[in-house]
Amino acid sequence: MTEKEYNKCVDLYSDNLFRFIIKNLDHAEDARDVVQNSFEILWKHCQDVPFEKAKSYLFTVGYHNMIDHVRKVKRITLVDQFKEEEKVAEHKISNAKEVIDKALARLSEVQRSLILLKDYEGYSYEEIGQMMDLNPSQVKVYLHRARIHLKNYLVKMENVI
Repeated sequence: MTEKEYNKCVDLYSDNLFRFIIKNLDHAEDARDVVQNSFEILWKHCQDVPFEKAKSYLFTVGYHNMIDHVRKVKRITLVDQFKEEEKVAEHKISNAKEVIDKALARLSEVQRSLILLKDYEGYSYEEIGQMMDLNPSQVKVYLHRARIHLKNYLVKMENVI
């Protein structure tokens, strides 16, 4: 293809290609970029593409550029969303003590004492039983129930956020 034929392709097909791309992208600037990139690729390969096949080549290149652009935008969007989730996660971590305090406040006095003595202070079941006038098996059962209550509270997203 000669330079004159290339210029004729620009005149003949640029509007059609733009309409095709804009209908799929819904963003004029992105569509212009894709069209411009398509014509740039056609220019680089003008020696290999005959004028008669320029339209189909141009639309094929335009379509592939459009798909690449959509994939790139999706990746950028996903990365941005991931960064937002990361910010929320950082907020949750700094707020973890408050969430745990709220969860502990929902437990009965006995359950809260058992959790604090076993999990925070590290006492054995026998030591806790002596302190609270319970036998070790009662301590284990009450502690298990308290942990289930904590778990059920903490797994609900509205309680944690």
